[in-house]
Amino acid sequence: MDETPDMPPRCRSDLGRGLRTWRALHRVKQSHAAELLGVSQPQISRWERGEQRPGGAEARALADLLAARLTGAADRRLGQFVRDSAAPVHLVCDLTHRLLAFSGARARSFRRPPEELDGALLWECASAEIVAAEGRLEAAGWYDVAAPVMAFRTSGRKSRLLEIREGPMAWTRFRLSDGSHARLVETL
Repeated sequence: MDETPDMPPRCRSDLGRGLRTWRALHRVKQSHAAELLGVSQPQISRWERGEQRPGGAEARALADLLAARLTGAADRRLGQFVRDSAAPVHLVCDLTHRLLAFSGARARSFRRPPEELDGALLWECASAEIVAAEGRLEAAGWYDVAAPVMAFRTSGRKSRLLEIREGPMAWTRFRLSDGSHARLVETL
């Protein structure tokens, strides 16, 4: 399996689980999902059972299909709360870390114009502590119905897209109207 630097490593293991949920919510059969993704129905079944992980282009196509979007009325309202916040916060797709919404205070840490970061994949910006926290999500119950808030300290890191400041950070998981999940990222 080739690693994709803009995609969290756990994203690949979550794709099968996410596909099964997506199909159930959208009433899509495995055969139709296979058509959409250009693979066979048995391949979809192996991904969903966790027997195989999609690689390369398949993983990216599947991540694009499953990515969180702020399309429902409540989802758009959540995005508006984030944009209106005075605190340094942003909302990302929990699966892909694609930026969905950000506050003005968060935009001040961007190293590029905010309009260039809207929709950007932020995984490449992660500090070592963010990567480690990502690796602890399953054991912490992140995928349970009532996910805990994950709080930890991170070191600072400057990437080409943004600057992460040293200090405490918290993640909160929200289920969106289409069944996908978004993560609220707060600098405390």
